[in-house]
Amino acid sequence: MNTLHISGSPHVHTNDSVKKIMWTVVIALMPALLCSIYYFGINAVRVTLISVAACVFFEWFIQKFIYKGKTTIGDGSAVITGLLLAFNVPSNLHWAIIIVGALVAIGVSKMAFGGLGKNIFNPAIVGRVFLLISFPQQMTTWPKPITKMSEFMSLDATTGATPLAVIKSAMNKGEDVSALTSQLPDYMQLLLGDRGGSLGEVAAAAIILGGIILLARKVITWHIPVSFIGTVFVFATILHLANPQLYIAPSYHLLSGGLLLGAIFMATDMVTSPMSAWGKIIFGFGCGLLTICIRVWGSYPEGVSFAILLMNAVTPLINKGFKPKRFGEKVVV
Repeated sequence: MNTLHISGSPHVHTNDSVKKIMWTVVIALMPALLCSIYYFGINAVRVTLISVAACVFFEWFIQKFIYKGKTTIGDGSAVITGLLLAFNVPSNLHWAIIIVGALVAIGVSKMAFGGLGKNIFNPAIVGRVFLLISFPQQMTTWPKPITKMSEFMSLDATTGATPLAVIKSAMNKGEDVSALTSQLPDYMQLLLGDRGGSLGEVAAAAIILGGIILLARKVITWHIPVSFIGTVFVFATILHLANPQLYIAPSYHLLSGGLLLGAIFMATDMVTSPMSAWGKIIFGFGCGLLTICIRVWGSYPEGVSFAILLMNAVTPLINKGFKPKRFGEKVVV
């Protein structure tokens, strides 16, 4: 008797394979990686290599010795998790902390659910949030970009606050945020990456370029990035117009922190995001609303990771309420 074997999602309905899609995402992350190496030197290489190697190792080890089945490290998904985890941490983070984050990302968030296609939450975000809660001091000590090539090979770095942290501190003190111009990088610096922050959030232009690659290759659709970024922009604009002394301009929200990285590379994860177009829009709207709420009224200056994680938990409900039409189904107008 012939049997039909159904694997876990993502289900690909084109000539592309999961492996092709994953390695396309890896390629799309390369501009941001090169920018992080340019600005943070050998430390960026160190963090990235440790994170990727640890993620690949833990996935191989669990599949080989615990599941005792076929290993799938060649599909590139563990590499993506390692890259995204590295992109969400400071370049001076201790190697042991990076390995702990990789173990949580792969072992707890991915393999504990059965592997690729079965995980509920984005593994890299789970790893990042775990490290932020467990090692808050190390995860919020941000190196400044190197200023000369002689510093490229140095493992020591001058640290400072991120733009969002400076803004959050001023808001908490009730200070005029419009007067922070001298303390904050200008828009060109935000675009090109000449500022402090995690590896993957410094160069907005590099992230946008990666997003264009994913859209051109049809790895992602516009629905989540546009609704996510658009929601942040709309609500940030309303707040800024209501009180420009207390709330920063919306363009600064878009270019600072991990908004672009989260909206383009993390919220669009095909396993943990909704399936239908309207579901993706609702998902992106929820991510954007939660992000702006956490940034403005929460304890953390950044809210992208928490927002995506919370919306990952709501994805099954969104899929239930916004099911795609079945082929041949009659549409009632």
